[in-house]
Amino acid sequence: MECTLIGAPLQIGAGQLGCEMGPSALRIAGLRAALAELGHSVRDVGNLAPRSFDEIPHPNAAVHHLGETIAWVEALSSAAYEHSANGMPIFLGGDHAISAGTVPGLARRAAELARPLFVLWLDAHTDFHSLETTASGNLHGTPVAYYTSQAGFDGYFPTLEHAVPTENVCMIGIRSVDTAEQAAIRRTGITVHDMRVIDEHGVAVLVRNFIEKVKAANGILHVSFDVDFLDPDIAPAVGTTVPGGATYREAHLIMEMLHDSNLVTSLDIVELNPFLDERGKTAKLLVDLVASLMGKRVMDRPTLAG
Repeated sequence: MECTLIGAPLQIGAGQLGCEMGPSALRIAGLRAALAELGHSVRDVGNLAPRSFDEIPHPNAAVHHLGETIAWVEALSSAAYEHSANGMPIFLGGDHAISAGTVPGLARRAAELARPLFVLWLDAHTDFHSLETTASGNLHGTPVAYYTSQAGFDGYFPTLEHAVPTENVCMIGIRSVDTAEQAAIRRTGITVHDMRVIDEHGVAVLVRNFIEKVKAANGILHVSFDVDFLDPDIAPAVGTTVPGGATYREAHLIMEMLHDSNLVTSLDIVELNPFLDERGKTAKLLVDLVASLMGKRVMDRPTLAG
């Protein structure tokens, strides 16, 4: 497969600085080499940058960096559309606000292919706030609401050409949801699997059911992977740690199942904050997980000295 690495050092959507170093950390941890070793062709187009922008006020005084976020959304949407024409774009975040740009661009490409876009959202959070409901003003908590065309973005974020139907979104790993998000998401068709559901049924059943849904619709699949999907004991480099996340084995199982499905056409890796990491521990784990998504098997893994 032809893989395109695209850096998106956006960090103003989050509350804690450091995510802008995420793309560099993933590169230093050997992402390109890991993909090349699996036989993929890899092209790194460097980091995106937004157009010049003016700050935009909003009636919700908590909202911050709105003008800059909108400029990033435009740049990322254009890049996602362009680089999804051939091969697989892999977006290196940056905070999760990048998905407000990547997903609409990918949805535009899917519409041209006359195939529905599905999104697997691996995250501790639903990110289903609008500009009106966010209390923190951190816009990394808004992308799913935006790209599924919920109310509260008109006149600010770019008009959506192709929204993702809520029925096409599956969230796994959820364990921190604000009251406003709970009320809003219950009115939609989004599938939400929190950690209790994982504990009761196991991730394999949940992922397999979603894969079958995508296959039945002849869909294509975008995976959006937030570091806080993982348990902070194995992935400490994130500013929004929530205890009780996915284990090493669960995460690799998900990635291997996704590879076997042959449905994944694009990927976000977000919220990696190297400033909070331990000797590159989280960045290296993410590289290994992406390798699993792209074909690395259990039998390929050497025993580590230790």
